[in-house]
Amino acid sequence: MKFSDYTYTRPDFDSVKADYTRLTDRLATAATADEAKAVVSEVNKLSASVDTQMTLCSIRHSIDTTDSFYEAETDYWNEHGPLYQELATNYYKALVDSPFRTELAEILPETFFKSAENQLKIFSPEIIPLLQKENDLVNQYEKLIASAEIPFQDGVYNLTQMGPFAQSTDRATRKAASETTTGFFVENEHQFDSIYDQLVKTRDQIAKTLGFKDYVEYGYYNMNRFDYNRDMVKTYREEIKKHVVPLVESLYQRQAERIQVPSLKHYDAALEFLDGNAVPQGDPDFIINHGIKMYHELSPETGEFIDFMVEHDLLDLVAKKGKRAGGYCTYLPDFKSPFIFSNFNGTSADIDVLTHEAGHAFQVYQSRWIENPESIWPTYETCEIHSMSMEFITWPWMDGFFGPQVDKYKFSHLAGTLYFLPYGVLVDHYQHEVYENPDMTPAERKATWRRLEKEYLPYKDYSESADLDRGIFWFRQGHIYASPFYYIDYTLAQVCALQFWKRTQVDHDETAWSDYLAICQAGGTKSFLQMVALANLNSPFKEGALESTVQAASDYLNSIDDKAL
Repeated sequence: MKFSDYTYTRPDFDSVKADYTRLTDRLATAATADEAKAVVSEVNKLSASVDTQMTLCSIRHSIDTTDSFYEAETDYWNEHGPLYQELATNYYKALVDSPFRTELAEILPETFFKSAENQLKIFSPEIIPLLQKENDLVNQYEKLIASAEIPFQDGVYNLTQMGPFAQSTDRATRKAASETTTGFFVENEHQFDSIYDQLVKTRDQIAKTLGFKDYVEYGYYNMNRFDYNRDMVKTYREEIKKHVVPLVESLYQRQAERIQVPSLKHYDAALEFLDGNAVPQGDPDFIINHGIKMYHELSPETGEFIDFMVEHDLLDLVAKKGKRAGGYCTYLPDFKSPFIFSNFNGTSADIDVLTHEAGHAFQVYQSRWIENPESIWPTYETCEIHSMSMEFITWPWMDGFFGPQVDKYKFSHLAGTLYFLPYGVLVDHYQHEVYENPDMTPAERKATWRRLEKEYLPYKDYSESADLDRGIFWFRQGHIYASPFYYIDYTLAQVCALQFWKRTQVDHDETAWSDYLAICQAGGTKSFLQMVALANLNSPFKEGALESTVQAASDYLNSIDDKAL
């Protein structure tokens, strides 16, 4: 079957509720361990069916946000999602309380039980209307972003399609592109403020209704952070500020010299080389064809995976009108199919997203042996190890995408991982301050963003943009709206991925691939730090791990004459 043949049918909630209730009651009254295990097996199938339909709707709506049918179906899921969550939570309670928990642990991983216990803490029927409101607000934000039609030069573009203009070798074009893109956010500033203000207050109410101190405390349970807490994250952010921010500042100084500008303005940052950034040497079909060749040569496992993805049309990669911004990978349990969504725009980001999202997809493809849907994916920071490491593991094939510009690409790709770390922890720190102070006004939130931006990104020069200088850049960071507290996960994973970079590209460690494959196959059966240990990596929280990893990347970049690229 092709993806287009996958049938979407809205589940009948009353029917699903009756089945869930019957099975939950059977689990609670099970007389034997075998009976309890049989119930779990039936619930897994029921849950997979619901997840599949919800995900199909989400994919098709993101491909075309103007499709009225899937718009209506998205409204259904926004309203009923929390109701399905209530059914699952009742089931989790019966599982956690089961006298056969020891026997059930033979078919369910410990991480599942920990996640179930967290779910019992973060859900109550009384917050259902608040969760429905949150879903609706996130949908409003995503539609607003997707609605962008930006007139520039001789065309009209969405936000993703403006990317190449931001990398123009002509400084006036870069500046104009930045001003025009920023203009979209200024024009819609009231809507962005209103949506986020309502989200913050709704989320704060969710947390306090459930008895949490604030939404930060709620968020850590919601993210299933089994191994670390907000104090550890705070210390980690300070380590980034100490060890990475000065290094990135020096890299930006090198960039200013390379592109021959007296000082790097905000609109200069996207151009990394005077004669232009590295770009793919062909169209989307060229990229896909080389990607197929790459994954066949990388390993038998990745070869089988990419053939499956292509055969079933499980990739939607090119930017177009009405398409949701960004990129993602998701999974359709009933079809055992990953799905990759992106917005190719002719820049090197097309390759990054292909390898990044393929890392996610390869992991979940390798984890299809896991029967309960909740444990196919690991927690988010572990998920991002798979994706970010795949970006580096595929480096030997980058010459096929970039030809003579491959060294330029590798330099900017590695430098970009270091640029990202301070930004990633900035996004996290900002969200902590917002949810610890939920009564801030929109103006105060912008001032808070700009204050923190100056701490983590002191090299960002907004002197020629009064709007960005008053703190509205974060409007474009969708995770702040849709996935609170997710962003720190990228940085934790990046520190791990950089270790895979060193092992594969510098040390030529022949065990690195088997370690990577092991964590892909483990799915969500282990916690973050357990997965780090399985991969034979150092924890980002371990003293010295961040410093030594970043230093290895810095040494590599310092060994290259970047002006000659």
